[in-house]
Amino acid sequence: MNTLPTICPPGGDSGLIDSERALQSMLIEERLRCEQHKTNYQTLKTEHNRLQDEYTKSQNELKRLLNEKQTNQEKFQLLFEELRGELLEKTKDLEEIKLQVLTPQNLELFRAQIRQELETPMRERFRSLDEEVEKYRAEYNKLRYENTFLKSEFEHQKGEFARTLEEEKIKCESEVARLEKDKEELRNQLLSLDPTRDNKRVQQLTREKVHLVQKLKELEAEVAELRAEKENSDARVENVQRIQVQQLAEMQATIRSLEAEKQSVKLHAERLEKELQSSNEQNTVLITKLHKAEREINALSSKVKELKHSNKLEITDIKLEAARAKSDLERERNKIQSELDGLQSDNEILKSAVEQHKVLLAEKDRELIRKVQAAKEEGYQKLVVLQDEKLELENRLVDLEKMKVEYDVWRQSEKDQCEEKLRASQMAEELKLQQQIVNIENAEKEKNENSDLKQQISSLQIQVTSLTQSENELLNSNQILKEMVERLKQECRNLRSQAEKAQLEVEKLKLQQQIVNIENAEKEKNENSDLKQQISSLQIQVTSLTQSENELLNSNQILKEMVERLKQECRNLRSQAEKAQLEVEKTLEEKQIQWLEEKQKLHERITDREEKYNQAKEKLQRAAIAQKKASGWIDIVVQNKRVVPLPAWREEAQASIRKSLHENKLKRLHEKVEVLEAKREELETENQVLNRQNVPFEEYTRLQKRLKDIQRRHNEFRSLILVPNIPPTASINPVSLQSSNIIPGMELAFPPHMQEEQHQRELSLLRKRLEELETTQRKQLEELGSPGE
Repeated sequence: MNTLPTICPPGGDSGLIDSERALQSMLIEERLRCEQHKTNYQTLKTEHNRLQDEYTKSQNELKRLLNEKQTNQEKFQLLFEELRGELLEKTKDLEEIKLQVLTPQNLELFRAQIRQELETPMRERFRSLDEEVEKYRAEYNKLRYENTFLKSEFEHQKGEFARTLEEEKIKCESEVARLEKDKEELRNQLLSLDPTRDNKRVQQLTREKVHLVQKLKELEAEVAELRAEKENSDARVENVQRIQVQQLAEMQATIRSLEAEKQSVKLHAERLEKELQSSNEQNTVLITKLHKAEREINALSSKVKELKHSNKLEITDIKLEAARAKSDLERERNKIQSELDGLQSDNEILKSAVEQHKVLLAEKDRELIRKVQAAKEEGYQKLVVLQDEKLELENRLVDLEKMKVEYDVWRQSEKDQCEEKLRASQMAEELKLQQQIVNIENAEKEKNENSDLKQQISSLQIQVTSLTQSENELLNSNQILKEMVERLKQECRNLRSQAEKAQLEVEKLKLQQQIVNIENAEKEKNENSDLKQQISSLQIQVTSLTQSENELLNSNQILKEMVERLKQECRNLRSQAEKAQLEVEKTLEEKQIQWLEEKQKLHERITDREEKYNQAKEKLQRAAIAQKKASGWIDIVVQNKRVVPLPAWREEAQASIRKSLHENKLKRLHEKVEVLEAKREELETENQVLNRQNVPFEEYTRLQKRLKDIQRRHNEFRSLILVPNIPPTASINPVSLQSSNIIPGMELAFPPHMQEEQHQRELSLLRKRLEELETTQRKQLEELGSPGE
């Protein structure tokens, strides 16, 4: 600065002065600017240092805040975990409390239970009280009726007593008047008659007077007795009236007390119902509050859980649906396969069974044909002998029937006599028994009345004790209910306090969340750039996720199509199986219908053949009866041979006529038997054909057993009729002979063992009858032979 003036060129004074002034002014300005710049620089430097310090401070503050934020985040995370644990614990506690707390349904159940527990004893008590009231009312009516009856009896007896007194008074007055008249007459007689005679008469009169005085005394004694009886009856009636009045008063007092107890119990029940209603209302209010708090907690927890598990659940659902579809398809395939296998095995079993039945039927048909041929050959031989023996048996029957009629008449007469004797003895015994029964009933009535009174007293005592017990029980139940209500109130208070604590914790969490949100907002301002980068990376990830989602959707679509295709296959298989099953069922139904029709036809043919067989039997019986009538006159001639002896040539002619008639009848019967046998063979062949045409095995076995049984009986009957040499047995019973002539076809209604016994009985009777016929024929031949000689 000091060198500047020396550098300037020399000039004029004015110029120099001006230039110096200008330079000085410039220098001053420059100095001022320099100073200003210096001051500015100093201020900027200080500002820069201050800003640097502030920046370092802010950076340190930021680091500190970040550290604090991290620590706070860790703390909040720990707090969040702790709170979540506490929330889970509290949710568990709430669930437990829910289980313990009365829900509306549990409350209704509890209310119904308490009501039932309270109402049942009260109802029983009311019912017992009503029964007692009705009983006391009936007793009161009974006593009132007895009182009126006793009053009417008393009035009646009083009237009778007054009437008897009046009659006695009238009698006494009439006797006194008569005695006065007699006295006057006697006095007149005394005045008119002799003194001796008067003395005798006086003595007689004195005697009569004494006698009359005695009579008067007796009558007075009777009157006194009647008065005493009247007084006694009055006293008794008064006592009865007093007792009845006392009983009526007691009954009315008991009825009033019972009605008062009834009203008090009703009031008590109403009060209890009101208390229950109030407690139930409080419980419902508390439960609603609890449910609200639970709903809020559940909503918060469900939101958190739903956000976490939504994607996982969708993926797992898709996988599960695919697995289920596969498993369902496999199951359905296995089922259809197993059903087809079972049907095939059943079909094979049925085929094998049908073949076995066919083989058995063929063998049994051959055996039946052999047996029928053998039975035919035996039947032709035995029918000849049967007809001869039938004629002899019928002759014997007539004699036996006559004997039976005589025996029945004698037995009926004896029976009538015995019945008359029995009636007389029974009447006498019944009269005695009735008298004894009347006495016993009177004694029992008195005992029953005493026992009824004792029972009534004991029942009243028991009812009083039961009423006291029920009152104590009601007081105890009321105390228990009050304790329960207090306990429920305490639990409700606890629940309220817990709910308030939960609300406070939720509010704290909200405040902490707001603080965190504010810090996050400050942080977001600083991290916007980072977020943009993250957004771009997230967009890339979203595109990749959308691609993966599309791939998953495509795979799901493919799986669904596969599932639908498999379902369609299953439906087709099911429809095929159902069609096969329907066809099998239709074939089975058609076969069953055919079998039933064939069975009905068989039954009809069997019934027709049985009817024809019965008709043939009846015809045979009618022929035998006609033969018996034709040969009856020969028996009459034999019995009356001493009166009208027949010549030998006539007997020979009759024998020849009989022989020819018998031969003709035998021929006709042989022809009928042959026709029946031919029809039977036709039926057997038809039966064999029908048996071969899928007749049920059970029906076939049953019919075969029945046919065997009929054949066996037929063969036994034929053998008995046609065998000539029969061993001798006991004499015939006339009653059993009639039982042997049972209508054919009736034995089929009995069971097999009964039929067998009846058959054996009939066979034994036939043997006896044949023996008797042989003996009678021999005797007749001997008797016929003696006059011919």
